[in-house]
Amino acid sequence: MDGVILVDKLQGWTSHDVVAKVRGVIKSETGQKVKVGHTGTLDPMATGLLILVVGSYTKRAGEFSKLDKTYEAEVTLGAVSTTADAEGEITQKSAHRPTETEVKAALNKFIGEISQTPPAYSAIKIDGRRAYKAARAGKPLQIEPRQVKIYEMTDVNYDYPILKFTAKVSSGTYIRSLAEDIGQALGTGAYLSGLRRTQVGQFNLKNAPKIENITRVEISQLLQK
Repeated sequence: MDGVILVDKLQGWTSHDVVAKVRGVIKSETGQKVKVGHTGTLDPMATGLLILVVGSYTKRAGEFSKLDKTYEAEVTLGAVSTTADAEGEITQKSAHRPTETEVKAALNKFIGEISQTPPAYSAIKIDGRRAYKAARAGKPLQIEPRQVKIYEMTDVNYDYPILKFTAKVSSGTYIRSLAEDIGQALGTGAYLSGLRRTQVGQFNLKNAPKIENITRVEISQLLQK
């Protein structure tokens, strides 16, 4: 059993949970122990497209993780979060209500190649240690900025304090960091309050079933090579 499986991750599930679910279904229904891995972490809060690699394709996980990605994002203005998303400790920061013109002008500043610092609560490794583990231990690591690319931000919908948009970005882009940077540009503070990944390279969410009820038959039908 070799190939790629697309699944729609639910909110609250970790990427590891999804891998374990698929691996368990395969083993329970076939008796086979098959290697299964994912190709790019989605935070538990986030939903949407997760690409799994099965069998010999686990050696090619890096190829898929480097693909461009598209997200539907929801950003809440006027407050900040310790984790840059809704799972952290939220603190109100500003009562200023930016106009729609101000918001669109701020978004335009981030189109193109930008310097971005990944969140302290992220899976990035610094000196062999996961950043989020250090942050949880109260010893955040020094994370250097990196160059990423925001190709476009479309479908902008703004109704203070909620800002929604669709972003097509390069691999390595953190939408949580983008949300924080938007809040800083507007002078209001902001955090990521919702995220759904809809596309990775040529792979689209519309071809991915929800993970909770996936079966062995579906897995066999979904395997792509």
